[in-house]
Amino acid sequence: MTRTAEWCIDYVSPYPYLQMPGFADLPNDVEIKPVPVLFAGLLGHWGQLGPAEIPAKKLHTFHYSRWLADKRGLRLAGPARHPFNPLALLRLTIALGATLDVVRTIYDHTWADGGDGQSDESLAALADKLGVDDVRALVSTDEVKAQLRANTDRMIAAGVYGVPTLVMDGHLFWGDDSMPMFREYLDNPTMFKDDRFARANTIEVASGRPGKDWHLKR
Repeated sequence: MTRTAEWCIDYVSPYPYLQMPGFADLPNDVEIKPVPVLFAGLLGHWGQLGPAEIPAKKLHTFHYSRWLADKRGLRLAGPARHPFNPLALLRLTIALGATLDVVRTIYDHTWADGGDGQSDESLAALADKLGVDDVRALVSTDEVKAQLRANTDRMIAAGVYGVPTLVMDGHLFWGDDSMPMFREYLDNPTMFKDDRFARANTIEVASGRPGKDWHLKR
């Protein structure tokens, strides 16, 4: 029997690209189903800034991605501009069936080879790789736009707050660095019922951050 994990991605992040090779080590009965979501929509819902909106965090993200790609033997030129508007790439993924092969081709084009994420010239080059005649027409349909919104809304409802996130049995595995935990969960699906994990659902909030200048009022 196949076990399916939904994989929330947005091409504005390098981490799905870095995570993808690890899927080859998963058990044969596990299916990874890409779910394109708009990361900006997640951030807006949860009231967060994206890594690229915090200069020091953006620098760390690029440094760490470069280091991790080197460790894993992956190409990583990085996109020509960042952050970029990923809507066309996300909608294109949906229009082409949201398969791992499509996701891999788009990530190779942007993060591995340094293609621009939104320019017409770069999208035309990507279209050739994917066998698409008219990218703009393909990604402009109401059906494709609605599906991306529905994906994002559904994953927000599931609690997803970042990309990449693997969603399985109501559990979230956020980030490339959660892969070891995800693999252990596949071997032991009852692990989160252990009291040491279950306690996290009962911890009370003792203090909050009421506003951006809260630290000045302490």
